[in-house]
Amino acid sequence: MNIQTADLCDTHGDALSVVAPMFSSYGGRKSFGGQIATLKLFEDNSFVRKAVDSPGAGRVLVVDGGASMRCALVGDQLAELAVKNGWAGIIVYGCIRDSAAIGQMDLGVFALGTHPRKTVKRDVGEVDVPVTFGGVTFVPGHHVYADEDGVVLSPNALL
Repeated sequence: MNIQTADLCDTHGDALSVVAPMFSSYGGRKSFGGQIATLKLFEDNSFVRKAVDSPGAGRVLVVDGGASMRCALVGDQLAELAVKNGWAGIIVYGCIRDSAAIGQMDLGVFALGTHPRKTVKRDVGEVDVPVTFGGVTFVPGHHVYADEDGVVLSPNALL
C-alpha cells in the first residue's frame, strides 16, 4: 500500500489528526497504515511480545512506552514475529534496537530513537486503551497512516 500522508491531509483536511513530528522511520516498509491496536507500558515489553505473536491482520501496533529513552521496547525478534503474523507496522513512543536488521524487514517501524539495552520482563501493561502522545489520542479501532512526511489519524478507514 503506497500511503502519502500529505495527500490524505489535502483530501480529508480537518477530519484528520496529525501527530507532532517526533518519529524516525526504521522499518523496511517506509509507508504503512491500518487499524490501531494499542499498548501502554513502561520499560517492559512483555505485552509487545504477546501482541506481535498474535494475528496482526494488517493492523498497526501503537506502543505508548512513556517516551523512555533508557531501553528498547522492540528488537529484531519481535519485529520478525510482527512480520510473520501480518502486522503492517509498529509505532513506538520510546526506543527500538537492532535497527539495521529491522530496516531490512517488510514492516513499518517508527520510534523516537534507538537504544541497545533490552527491557525488564514484569508482564505489566495495558492493552487496547486510548493512548495520548504527540498531541493526539490513538484510539483502538481507529486508523493510522504513516510515511516519510508524518503520521495521521482518522476514526475511519481512508484507503
